[in-house]
Amino acid sequence: MGAASLDTYVHRESVIHRWSPRLKLVSLVALMFAFATVRQLSLVPWMLGLAATLYGLSGLPVAFLRQRLSYPGLFILGLVVVLPLTVGDTVLGQWGWLTLRQEGLMATLLIVGRFLSILTLGFILLGTTPFLTLLNAMRSLGLPTILADMTLLSYRYLFEIAAMLATMQQAMRLRGFGQRRQRWLRVNGQIMQQLAMLAGNLLIRSYEQSDRVYKAMRLRGYGYGGKVVVGQSAAAQPGTLSWVLAAAVLTAAVSLVIAEGLLRL
Repeated sequence: MGAASLDTYVHRESVIHRWSPRLKLVSLVALMFAFATVRQLSLVPWMLGLAATLYGLSGLPVAFLRQRLSYPGLFILGLVVVLPLTVGDTVLGQWGWLTLRQEGLMATLLIVGRFLSILTLGFILLGTTPFLTLLNAMRSLGLPTILADMTLLSYRYLFEIAAMLATMQQAMRLRGFGQRRQRWLRVNGQIMQQLAMLAGNLLIRSYEQSDRVYKAMRLRGYGYGGKVVVGQSAAAQPGTLSWVLAAAVLTAAVSLVIAEGLLRL
């Protein structure tokens, strides 16, 4: 689960790290929504430029972004491959049965541009702010307590479940699982049965763990009221730097929305 940890660089000293959590959250989320509204391909370089500038200010290494973009990138890989070959009527080139179409290529570039820009902002937010501080900022902005607690517990026990899965996988390998080479795309019923048992066992253990945690929380008074305390880092008054960054990012977001509307006319 080391690759999934996002708090490796949260204690660095950069402009983005010193940004007030509440203003950072509001500004970056607003910019994400502005990116999501873009439909004009001519605005994609501006989006990528804004995302790259903010990432540079964050001081996060490029490897941090590259490692975490690899897994989400699998979800749009199919679109990147299929759209340029199937969508549209304007043919740019043809090689046998493969036909490259202009409309599909433009749609692909737009999707990839928005995908990279939005995810980069998300990783900037998560990579420069401790998760608990971010959660306190959400709570101070009005997030219901039950949702904040569910988010915190989900994040906390993802690592527990990952450690449990690693232990079970190691035990399976010690018993000979995966040592026999299989042909590509050949389905082995025994292996599928073992993987299904692994998944089922993991679900049962996760349920039992959540039940134990819930009972322990109830015994300690959870759910019987009490004042919600917001952390100091989230409740502290933003400085001048935070307001300047927020104003710049929100201005960029509004400018993108206005430019999108003008280009549609």
